Amino acid sequence: MADNGDGKISRRTFLRRSATLGGALVVAGLGYRQYYRHTGRDFQPARARAYLDSIEPAGDAEALPNIILILVDDLGYGDLESPVLDTPNLDRMAAQGVRLTSFYASASLCTPSRAGLLTGRYPVRTHMTNPVYPSGHAMNLLMDVLGRYAYGVRDIPQDEILLPEILGRRGYRTGMVGKWHLGDRPGHLPNDRGFDSFYGVLYSNDVRPYAIYRDGEIKVEAPADQDLLTRDFTREAQAFIRRHRSEPFFLYLAHPMPHEPMHASDDFRGGSDGGLYGDAVEELDWGVGQIFDTLGELGLDERTLVVFTSDNGPWWQGNPGFARGRKMLVFDGGFRVPFLARWPGTIPAGTTSEEMSMNFDLFATCLELAGVPLPQDRIIDGQDIMPVLVEAAPSPHAWLLFYNTRTLVALRHGQWKYHRRYTTENSGYWPLKQGPFLFDLSVDPNESYSLIESEPELAAEMAALFEARQAEMESDLRGWLP
Repeated sequence: MADNGDGKISRRTFLRRSATLGGALVVAGLGYRQYYRHTGRDFQPARARAYLDSIEPAGDAEALPNIILILVDDLGYGDLESPVLDTPNLDRMAAQGVRLTSFYASASLCTPSRAGLLTGRYPVRTHMTNPVYPSGHAMNLLMDVLGRYAYGVRDIPQDEILLPEILGRRGYRTGMVGKWHLGDRPGHLPNDRGFDSFYGVLYSNDVRPYAIYRDGEIKVEAPADQDLLTRDFTREAQAFIRRHRSEPFFLYLAHPMPHEPMHASDDFRGGSDGGLYGDAVEELDWGVGQIFDTLGELGLDERTLVVFTSDNGPWWQGNPGFARGRKMLVFDGGFRVPFLARWPGTIPAGTTSEEMSMNFDLFATCLELAGVPLPQDRIIDGQDIMPVLVEAAPSPHAWLLFYNTRTLVALRHGQWKYHRRYTTENSGYWPLKQGPFLFDLSVDPNESYSLIESEPELAAEMAALFEARQAEMESDLRGWLP
């Protein structure tokens, strides 16, 4: 009965009805969440399959250049020029190749930056906008509950086309050594996404358990000795090069250092003036020298493009150079990273370019070198930068966008960088928003003096450009084309 005859609802009836209503609301909420996630993801895996099936092996595979991408973790823009650190091999690389001084990561933290590099697209298009954590990890559950994973996505989507998938079909042997950090479930692991071989780790080195995998099997049980990571990963990279010396290869060497917690082997610990961070960087420099020694020994120098860069700016330690900000911030200190490229006989030695580019440009650049057309079914945000590297050509970009996870915060257009009103690194007022700001990077690379008030017309033009780009991105987030 609804009541006791006097118009009053019994306590038992009230509790039962409340429980029923609460359960219905929970079920409805979960249902809506799943619907929102499913529709927002806009997954279209058939697109990737169609493109990959269209790639034909190179007629003369031996004519393809070898490609080595060396990606380090949390290295600052200014670390390679710091008087505190000794990096003779990277100095040699700069002297023998080209250095880009306005090269940006596609995100100021790890997972999205790696997604941008391997897909050629802004990370927001891939839904990989935050660091991902292992299945079953407490942080994974918390990130999911708080909605930090875009549409619940925590593995690189299978409708994204990754660089090794393309190069493998073209005739390259593809190998990865080091840190993956793009998911840990079947179908999303390195060997599932185009790499013939994988030796490395699935997450950042501050995530436990921390084991080393060879392909799909654990090779070194957790906890792996992180003091040995740079040495062992360098040796694995050298072994890959030697195995495939007679065929075109693509090697993605993604070192975990100098991400916190930092480590170095006994041969380097205590050897720098920069503490343990400096020790880790100097061991990375040694590793680069070992790669060059191997290429020289095998006579592969003039057949091999080697690129060195970082996934984002420095975290708690490290040198962002003249740039303001650090990792996880949208100022240049979080996004602007070292970039060196060496290819004797192709890239002029000892050159420097101030033209702006971003790590997703490496996708289009590698496809051009391999003679593979870009996918036509989706927007590829990256551009071929070989003309910049070889001919000192101007940047292929009119603008670059800077996101804080899923939020567009800043835009660079030529020498100008515009920031929307947003939170900054000011710890005393961190919950509050500041800005908007307009900086002239040609005279103020530290982003210290906003011209919003003194250049109102220019500021209005930049704000309009920002809003136009934001609307364009939001209208077709995944970037699918007819």
